[in-house]
Amino acid sequence: MSTEDPLHNKYSLVKGAARRARQLQNGAQPLTPSKSMKACRVAQDEITQGKVTFVVNHAPKDIAALEEQHRSNDGIDAD
Repeated sequence: MSTEDPLHNKYSLVKGAARRARQLQNGAQPLTPSKSMKACRVAQDEITQGKVTFVVNHAPKDIAALEEQHRSNDGIDAD
């Protein structure tokens, strides 16, 4: 794999293929013809051909802000 691939490392490729294979097993139609009937292989073929893209839906949490909030909550006095 090169750094120009849409999925930059093997872990991303495996995660993307597994997610797409699950979609195919649940009834999604293949986006491209494939020689294989196996969902995982079809998903890999779709990713290789650039037919599948994935979007990260969440932003990373700001750890410093969470730690500050936790510290401020520890100092609350109850009457």
